Amino acid sequence: MRLMKTLAAVAAIAVAGALPSGPARADSDTGPADYAKALNGKRVVMVPLAMGFDLAQGWAAVLKREVTAFGGTFETRDPNWSTEAGAQALTEAISSSPKPDVLVVMPPDLNSYTKIMKKAQEAGIYVLLLDNPANFKADAYLGSDWTNLGALEAGAAVKACGDGTSKKIGLVQGDEVNATSLYQYEGIMKVLDAHPDLKVVAKPDSNWDPTTSRTVTATMLQQNPDMCAIIDFWDGDATGAAAAIRDAGLTGKVALITTGGGEKTADCDMIENGTYTSVVMTELAHEAGDMVAMIKYLLQSGIKPGTATAHIYTLEQATSKDNLRPDSCWDLKAMQAMAP
Repeated sequence: MRLMKTLAAVAAIAVAGALPSGPARADSDTGPADYAKALNGKRVVMVPLAMGFDLAQGWAAVLKREVTAFGGTFETRDPNWSTEAGAQALTEAISSSPKPDVLVVMPPDLNSYTKIMKKAQEAGIYVLLLDNPANFKADAYLGSDWTNLGALEAGAAVKACGDGTSKKIGLVQGDEVNATSLYQYEGIMKVLDAHPDLKVVAKPDSNWDPTTSRTVTATMLQQNPDMCAIIDFWDGDATGAAAAIRDAGLTGKVALITTGGGEKTADCDMIENGTYTSVVMTELAHEAGDMVAMIKYLLQSGIKPGTATAHIYTLEQATSKDNLRPDSCWDLKAMQAMAP
């Protein structure tokens, strides 16, 4: 009995010694201070293709809010669809003082900005490619997988051109140099090659212009009035194709499929009113969030610009009346109202 009491006493002392003598104390959290030190005062400059369209305005609204919140400065440049003006804007930004810490660039094609963007990295500036791929090792690419996007468009065309239709499809491409047009076409043809009964009867370029899209679509419809679907490579000029379909009295008979930024008036409203049959839409809020996260990470990482790269692709789906939801689109005015 005495032995049992002794063992119990020893165990009690051991347990008591293992318990903390007072409330636990955590080390001071240095995260907020480290975050502020890395980000405060940093300069971010965005150079899109132009500032006059919904995607650029939506991205800018999110970036302005976030960069301002962490104590940085955010600026935009507006090349207004001019490759030369965009190149000049980038060159001036690189040579400015203080130079930007991050350049967010939407290149017009695969090669025009490559040398300038390399100079930016050599000057210690992170370069993010936004939505348009290029032949350049950016610190990150954020945007669409355009080959997959084209495949989604083609899938919508296959659905529209079922039994009892002519199986004729028209393409309104962007141009012959922009990666979004080239890769989109590749994705479309991969799907259509698996459906030999479907035939692409025309594939003109619009040069991203709605007036040109209207003209070339009118010509396609005159030559093939029984066409079952048209894929226009951007909602910014698909309004022209829609007008040509309407002028020909074929609204509802010819499916119009396109891709866009998912802004309410540009896409969801057009699906609801029957102008567009299907739109492969970018989830802009998520894409912009990815962009912000990458900027914050790079500025804290210590990684030398140009030494690593990442690809962050935006989730996309073909949206039609069948799967349209109240949250399928974003509202530009609401997003701009959130910016400081």
